[in-house]
Formats: sequence, C-alpha cells, structure tokens
Amino acid sequence: MTPEDVERLIEDGIEDAEATVSRARGEHDDDHLAATVVAPAFEGVSLVQRHEMVYDALGEHMTTDIHALEIRAKTPEEADESE
Repeated sequence: MTPEDVERLIEDGIEDAEATVSRARGEHDDDHLAATVVAPAFEGVSLVQRHEMVYDALGEHMTTDIHALEIRAKTPEEADESE
C-alpha cells in the first residue's frame, strides 16, 4: 500500500480531511508510515478519538497492509498555529 493510497482512504473516510502520508522516518519497510491529518471533524474531539477516526477510515488495512502508523491529527486552527 502506497502513502498515496493511505491518503485517499483517510480523505474519503473523514469529511473535509487533508492527509499527508509518508514513509516513517528511519524505517525501510513499506508498512511503516507517518500521517498528518487536518480536519474540521477533529474540533472538540480528544486525541484518542481523533486517532480512532483515522483507524476507522483505514479499516482492515490497519491489520493487513499497514504495520505501524504514526498519526498527527489536528484541526485546521491547530495546523495554522503550528506553522
């Protein structure tokens, strides 16, 4: 599964999400990924719930195609503040 495939799944699964996915730093395996997801749907939602939303968007791929996923999940406002 490519980073672009993972981006598409996340963006299709979370309304108005913008996902950027890359190979996890220092990892050479195709199944270790890092994702930054920015979505209005994260407003008022705990970090754990945000991660669950990303996992839900990826469905069975989390157990079959992706071994590890580092997630940064932010609201648009949080993303603007960190730039």
